[in-house]
Amino acid sequence: MKKMKSIIAGAMAFSLLAGMTGCGESIGSADFSDSSAAKEQTVSTDGSTSMESVIGFLSEAYQQKNGVKVTYNPTGSGSGIQAVQEGRCDIGLSSRELKSEEAEALNGTVIALDGIAVVVNPQNSVANMTVEQIAKIYTGEINNWSQIGGGDAPIVCIGREAASGTRDGFESVTGTEDKCKYNQELTSTGDVIQTVASNPNAIGYASLASVGESVKAVSVEGVSPSEETILSSEYPIQRGFLLVTPKNRALSEAAQAFYDFCTSAEADELIRKAGAVPIAK
Repeated sequence: MKKMKSIIAGAMAFSLLAGMTGCGESIGSADFSDSSAAKEQTVSTDGSTSMESVIGFLSEAYQQKNGVKVTYNPTGSGSGIQAVQEGRCDIGLSSRELKSEEAEALNGTVIALDGIAVVVNPQNSVANMTVEQIAKIYTGEINNWSQIGGGDAPIVCIGREAASGTRDGFESVTGTEDKCKYNQELTSTGDVIQTVASNPNAIGYASLASVGESVKAVSVEGVSPSEETILSSEYPIQRGFLLVTPKNRALSEAAQAFYDFCTSAEADELIRKAGAVPIAK
């Protein structure tokens, strides 16, 4: 399968800058011409670590074009949703659907689709699994790689923390909610990738946009994750990337302009470069 690079240099530079910024208060309205006031505007985003590459590409391009600073606080989907609810940021980022109680006060707009790749160490000979096998691995029914055609070694299950949108998506598709037996629960996509890359017996799951050369994404039900198989729904483990906004208050002019940019056809190529799949506009 063609490996997908997680973040190119431009997005890495943005991510490094964003890591030093928090999720600030919403800003007031302003004229969005080429005035000095426009350059002082800031749009704050908060949430999904899986969306780091996507929001990095979109933010960097928008900043260069409009002179408007966009910050990103990688706290996880649940925390980003809460930040919007509490008015601590302009736009939340979620890699899971809003829960019914969240949707009462918030809007969730899908801007891209992402495959959740099941990843193993490159030394692992297993190349394909069924959804059922994956579920049994994470619930402990299958606990040795030899049970699915691999070597004789114990399986080490790596996953995300409870608030993670990636975990929510993975467990929903595999039917393993509240049943998974994790050896480690990690707080970011990067930590999952790094841990699987360093352990020959590990298995993990991560946003396809984040999968690079250090791990191997296996096929699921004989289908490799790619833009084509995600759009066609052939690849079974996938979810949406959402912008989360409040229903009970309007976005500032700066935040609304950034939202409009992210949901426009102009953003499609940037989303592709980030390793995700843009939805039809």
